[in-house]
Amino acid sequence: MNTQMWASGKVMLAMTIVGSSVVAGKFIIQSFPVFLANELRFLVASAALVPLWMKVEGFSVLDRKDYLSIFLQALFGVFLFNILMLSGLSLTSAIEAGIITSTLPACTAILSVFLLKEHFTRNIGLGVLMAVFGTVLINITSISTIDLTSLAGNLLILGAICCESLFIILGKSHSKRVSALTVATMVSCFGAVLFFPFAIAESRSFAFKEVTFAEWGLVVYFGIIVTVLAFILMQQGLARISATSAGILTSFLPISSIVLSSLFLGEKISFLQCGGFGFILGALYLLSKPSTQIG
Repeated sequence: MNTQMWASGKVMLAMTIVGSSVVAGKFIIQSFPVFLANELRFLVASAALVPLWMKVEGFSVLDRKDYLSIFLQALFGVFLFNILMLSGLSLTSAIEAGIITSTLPACTAILSVFLLKEHFTRNIGLGVLMAVFGTVLINITSISTIDLTSLAGNLLILGAICCESLFIILGKSHSKRVSALTVATMVSCFGAVLFFPFAIAESRSFAFKEVTFAEWGLVVYFGIIVTVLAFILMQQGLARISATSAGILTSFLPISSIVLSSLFLGEKISFLQCGGFGFILGALYLLSKPSTQIG
């Protein structure tokens, strides 16, 4: 019981850190283009992790299935997630992005049913419907003001959440065979490789001399805290709890991002957005309760 509580706590802390990246990402896209920002982030993470990995565990030889699973984890949870998230943040507010990330538990529950063959219950079905309705309600603000830019940004954020769900499920699939440090190191290295050609193209016209110390600090924060620390905590937690439980605990991501958006960006939450968030919280409550299996 204590082991599961510690594992759950690690996942909650990891999600809280990832939630902070929504706010930090809002700042970083003002200074760096998307691909270059991510390349620098994963270079920092790799530079920190590879020496630690070699010293603690040495080079790990994995089977093809685990290599493929970790690569796909990097492709969805690192490459596509960050492209969609940072691109979405350039079109919408951090508050709206934070609220939309509340659909992560519902998305993870759906994918767990199809990919991990977990039971589909009535509560999961109702929870998914409530989460979808809540997301639609959040976007009514954009539709009513014909703000298609914000709506497009919200859709990109939703795509990022689907990628994050796949990251969690893929991480669960090899969590008991591969150490958290090995996964974090390989995911970071794969991430650096995936972003490299696009980052090189962006760097040719980028004025590195104009980057301030604080802006470089954001890159280090993304590389060490959001990438290294959060990845390791998440992977350690996934080794002890189910993907569905981890999905429910991802509710700490939107809570963190929404609170921090209000504190650091001064963004306000509208009445409709509160209503949408309420439906999503109701979905989280349903997903956290056992229910009769459907079929």
